[in-house]
Amino acid sequence: MTAVVIVEPQAKGNVGTVARAMKNFGFDDLKLIDPPAIEPGDEAYGFAGHAREDVLPSHDVLTFDEVIERYHTVGFTAHTGNDERRHVRYPFCSPASLAESLVADAGRFEAPIALVFGREDTGLANDELARMDEICSIPASAEYPVLNLGQAATIALYELRVLADAPTQHAPRADATVTATEGLYDQFDALLGAIDHPEEKRPKANRLLRRVFGRARLTGREASSLRGGFRRATELAETSRRRSRSVDDRR
Repeated sequence: MTAVVIVEPQAKGNVGTVARAMKNFGFDDLKLIDPPAIEPGDEAYGFAGHAREDVLPSHDVLTFDEVIERYHTVGFTAHTGNDERRHVRYPFCSPASLAESLVADAGRFEAPIALVFGREDTGLANDELARMDEICSIPASAEYPVLNLGQAATIALYELRVLADAPTQHAPRADATVTATEGLYDQFDALLGAIDHPEEKRPKANRLLRRVFGRARLTGREASSLRGGFRRATELAETSRRRSRSVDDRR
């Protein structure tokens, strides 16, 4: 099952609009992070159309960390920093190409998919985007690429409606997979330290690794195997550094 997540929605009407778009295109699993109170008869229900009968009242409230831990996450943003000269850049795909890749790779997933939309005014923050497994951006005019929340969700869910028809195949991401993947990232950071990679450049290198492996959708076993390689490389780098220091001390 594919979940639709809204991070810190401000207007109840926008929650209702997204719920309606979900109903239009066959999605029914709505997750909210730090939302306003949603109650029958309020603005959210007024904007929800027939989604007021099922999608909206069935919504769950989660934390951002819970979404990251339980799902294969796709963050939506208009600001991708798509310039190789920029320090912060998020490799991204369009909703149409995302639909193709997610369906093609469905058999490899160890977690359900979550489509994550940000706040009405500021969208998803850079540190939140950095934790997503994949990034999606809706093609729009370069002069004015920013869509409002309801527009973005409607366009994205239309393009991704094939996911709503897919049978439920995945339980929430296993703790072992989360542990193995996070351990891989920690080991890569340790390797950067062992090879004296400039400290100010390490956050960027870590973000790039997360983006690459996020798109690869590693299994727990794959993450563990890669972590073992990074661990061995770290040990060799630390041994070499100790030997160099020993030689320097004898001089």
